Amino acid sequence: MAEASRTSEARRDAVFGRWVVFSPARSRRPTDLKSHNPTGNPSPGPGAGAPKPSCPFCAGRESECAPQIFRVPPDDALPWRIRVIENLYPALRRDIEPPPEPEVVDGEAEAEEQPGELAVRGFGFHDVVIETPRHDVRLWDLGAEGVRDVLLAYAARVRQLREHPAVKYVQVFKNHGASAGASMAHSHSQMLGTPFVPPSVTSRLNCMKEVFDRSGNCSLCEISSKDTLISETPNFSAIVPFAASYPFEIWIIPQQHLSYFHEIDEDKALDLGSLLKTMLQKLSKQLNDPPFNFMIHSAPFRLSSSCLPYTHWFLQIVPQLSVIGGFELGSGCYINPVFPEDAAKILRELDCST
Repeated sequence: MAEASRTSEARRDAVFGRWVVFSPARSRRPTDLKSHNPTGNPSPGPGAGAPKPSCPFCAGRESECAPQIFRVPPDDALPWRIRVIENLYPALRRDIEPPPEPEVVDGEAEAEEQPGELAVRGFGFHDVVIETPRHDVRLWDLGAEGVRDVLLAYAARVRQLREHPAVKYVQVFKNHGASAGASMAHSHSQMLGTPFVPPSVTSRLNCMKEVFDRSGNCSLCEISSKDTLISETPNFSAIVPFAASYPFEIWIIPQQHLSYFHEIDEDKALDLGSLLKTMLQKLSKQLNDPPFNFMIHSAPFRLSSSCLPYTHWFLQIVPQLSVIGGFELGSGCYINPVFPEDAAKILRELDCST
């Protein structure tokens, strides 16, 4: 359909349950949409200059960071490539008592959350994954094997946190650029282990359960449109979702039905690393190195086996190209100026080999 003939359309997402209004009249041509706030990395890529002397994430400045949890490789005699450390300014504290577990009555736990206001101790884990020792290297500057190792470090730390009985969920995320929430320019990501299941996770599972109860199928296994496909590998598909909340939003979805990200193996992590690298390169080239966030949406720990048929993990990438306004905040609906099919076509055809 020609862009000039496109009219507004509302779509409902089958994973988060959100309504999105697609309004191409609110934007120029999709190919003209660029970040007006590029991240302005201290240098444009590897080999472009010396590290900033004020950065504690750079090699040789380890003593200025919070305690290390583990490193890759583990041998201290070798230079590190990845460090997982405690966050120096944690949102949740690992050194306080966790909130009490729900009481068990007649063999069943009471509801985890009571109605009304509730305050509990701010227990939890807040960690940082330093993805490279070099200040001038971004995640997508690494080779596929380097991105694989970062993903495997995520999974290893999530498995460690799963062993703590009070941790119910771990959110893995990356903020790139100050306006996307990054306080440090050095390439890194974070994870928060919470003593509760966040409400957006509960909403996601409830929405996917509704689809499963109605159709007998998983929402993400059902996706098959070639119009929204960007690229695929033997194990993963990269798409612009049917009801993308944000322009040029990307989901990377395992083709096999898998509920838990932390169960990923080395071969699949390499496949995912290669595809994630390509998608970040495409966004950087097409959108003028925009600030972005990516999040890994997985299942809560110790989820009932009856929930697993409709629980499917995926990675969501959100370029920060627009400002969330009063309509979005008040209604929970989003306005997207770019149809997913148009965004997918642009990204699909974009060559990042040069």
